[in-house]
Amino acid sequence: MNPWPPQPAPYRSVFAPGLLAGRVVVVTGGGSGIGRCTAHELASLGAHAVLLGRNAGKLEATAEEIVADGGQASFHVCDIRQEDAVRRVVADTVAAHGRIHGLVNNAGGQYITPLEQISAKGWQAVIDTNLTGGFLVARECYLQSMAQHGGAIVNIVADMWGSMPGMGHSGAARAGMVSFTETAALEWAKSGVRVNAVAPGYIASSGMDHYPEAAGPMLRAMRETVPAGRFGNEAETSAAIVFLLTPAASFISGTVLRVDGARPQVRMGWGQVAATAEVQQRDAVKPFDGFHRAVTPKVFQ
Repeated sequence: MNPWPPQPAPYRSVFAPGLLAGRVVVVTGGGSGIGRCTAHELASLGAHAVLLGRNAGKLEATAEEIVADGGQASFHVCDIRQEDAVRRVVADTVAAHGRIHGLVNNAGGQYITPLEQISAKGWQAVIDTNLTGGFLVARECYLQSMAQHGGAIVNIVADMWGSMPGMGHSGAARAGMVSFTETAALEWAKSGVRVNAVAPGYIASSGMDHYPEAAGPMLRAMRETVPAGRFGNEAETSAAIVFLLTPAASFISGTVLRVDGARPQVRMGWGQVAATAEVQQRDAVKPFDGFHRAVTPKVFQ
């Protein structure tokens, strides 16, 4: 007999089942996009995913998805830019679970604006979200749990190696987060804490739907500037994040793992750089279809 209601297909992680059993991992921005996907993969491997974010509806929906798939998840509404709120939510998480094994500092956001049009308020908002908030969550996870027990932190940055024209506030914040990653990796190593970063390039996730409709043609054309010839997907990014949280990465700290299809290597005058659709299906580079609940961003539908 076919089960009713139909059971969802499992997350197709490349990692061993049960690899993260018993681990508690905090995922900021866990209600959508890369954070949602990562939370699903962590839970599929046995971890309890603790989702943080400002949108209760999205957090609850993601937690319910994970539970429906047989995983463990909980959520807390928290503005990571507020120091007292971060301190409280980390304390609540430690009280509920005993310790925090991992942190995915994924929350972030920006908007397209040239530097001369960015107000001080707008600049500060992006810095607070992409840099200060991540620092606060990492600091509290360290002070309240990891300093005593160890742990692993993965900060999500961006492809800012050639700067980020049109989003200079985000580029500055992401570069700052890379520096924070390197500093924390050194200072917190004495406690058995590893700190790394993942830098997604052009990833087809729900975050692209936050840009204005007029940006659609530009967003759809960006794949032509990627040597891999396509956008990455959430599962490909999540796999990198999860790897850095696993025991297999126990001697990796203070580094940045790029997930960008070699986009920063593109230079003017090189000519054709994007792989064709046929080449994109070759085994070494074809898209990894791991996330069973992935949703195509509206801009690409």
